[in-house]
Amino acid sequence: MDIVIDFSSIYNFFNTRPDLLMWRTFLLFGWLPISIAFLWGAKESWLFYIKTQWDKTNKYVLLAVDIPRSNEQTIKAVENLFTYIGGAHKTHTLIEKYWEGQFQIPFSFEIVSIEGYTQFLIRPHVKFRDMVEAAVYSQYPDAEITEVDDYTEGIPDKYPDEVYDIWGCEFIQAKSPVYPIKTYKEFEHQMGPPEAQYKDTMATLMDLCSSLKKGEQFWFQILIKPMGFDWPEEGEKEVKRILKEKLPATFSNRVIDNILGWIERFSEAVYKLWGDIEEKDEKDDALKMMNLKPKEKKKVEAIQNKSSQLGFQFKSRFIYVAKKEIMNKPKVREGFVGYMKQFMDLDLNNLKPDMDITATSADYFFTDYRVKIRKNKIMRAYKGRSTTRGRNMGIMTIEELATLWHFPIEFVVKAPMIQKAPGRKGGPPMQLPIGEEIVSEAMLEPEFIREEANNKNGRKELRGGVAAGNGNNPNKDISPPANLPFA
Repeated sequence: MDIVIDFSSIYNFFNTRPDLLMWRTFLLFGWLPISIAFLWGAKESWLFYIKTQWDKTNKYVLLAVDIPRSNEQTIKAVENLFTYIGGAHKTHTLIEKYWEGQFQIPFSFEIVSIEGYTQFLIRPHVKFRDMVEAAVYSQYPDAEITEVDDYTEGIPDKYPDEVYDIWGCEFIQAKSPVYPIKTYKEFEHQMGPPEAQYKDTMATLMDLCSSLKKGEQFWFQILIKPMGFDWPEEGEKEVKRILKEKLPATFSNRVIDNILGWIERFSEAVYKLWGDIEEKDEKDDALKMMNLKPKEKKKVEAIQNKSSQLGFQFKSRFIYVAKKEIMNKPKVREGFVGYMKQFMDLDLNNLKPDMDITATSADYFFTDYRVKIRKNKIMRAYKGRSTTRGRNMGIMTIEELATLWHFPIEFVVKAPMIQKAPGRKGGPPMQLPIGEEIVSEAMLEPEFIREEANNKNGRKELRGGVAAGNGNNPNKDISPPANLPFA
């Protein structure tokens, strides 16, 4: 029995007028993209709502970290600190993620300078406070950690403001996150004594912070989220792309590849009727490591080195806030951009200010309105330590994070207004001869220790040293800023 396939309905469908054809196509298939977009929007709205509700139940604490005087620890100690923080990573179940709204809790590592006084801060969840303190004390046994109030309180949330003005932005990775920035290991050299062989990049930032005048404030935060061990897969894909190796196909790519494969095989069958087809040399499609150009070889080695380390999701923000009559945007803004440019490697990656979305500046149309909106957004995002506002989070390793946020090496960085722990005091040796004249222990103490002893009343007071060489009065009595209270 013969089988007859009737294509008349298909023929009639495509033989209709173009306007009717478009209308019928929309009625038959147009609901698909609309439904998919609606379902995706409903899912995102639900996740945003339940995450917001769950985040309201979380409590955070702001910790000021004072390193000991004559700190001799290297930046490797801060790497170990971030590695320990990575233990807070948690894999959430479907119920926890899509019903309860749980997400990976972030940590905030901050550097703040208020009127020239500089402080290093860490903001963890209250349940991770012991973890953070253990991480710090394990590397800096003589450090002092004190809970403080939020220094952002007292600064307006809405702009324009009658007294204050701000400039701020997020700093984002210029290229794919699999490419690293220039890290602290590239600032080491073999000249001079061992303690001076590392040229600390923090020196420029500390000098900038110490130069702030009364009424000026500098805020810098790095938000991080611990990650699992699957993120290096993106680096492997980039390495294969550089080597021109075949990448593993996704589901959609596999469907397209199959269709193209059928077309290619059909074309080959047709062309074989007319003559031979030159066979492809598969060996020429893949570049071997030995045949790479120096720049490509550098990229492959850098990506593989980064992929071998513990990774974190990260987001960085910078805000300069000051009273209008003394605000000096070029000094602080360009100074901080210059600090960030120290980590630039044009062959790999760098951190650049996000001028397109988050920076508080605008060009061409409705500039005043757009700048006002951006100022309000970045101030709310900074105060809330938000990981969702602004740009998407990038990826950094412990080595990169330690390069951006670490305690200054005192031998290299001469910043007098950084809060430091006085260090431990030891008793005199038993065999030390004592004269008849009794000198009180208080008279033997340095002045800054006597001041701390007199001021301690269960509440930590911020106090810097004498700011020499930056235009400040050396005889000026430096008191803690009013908007950085300590609990």
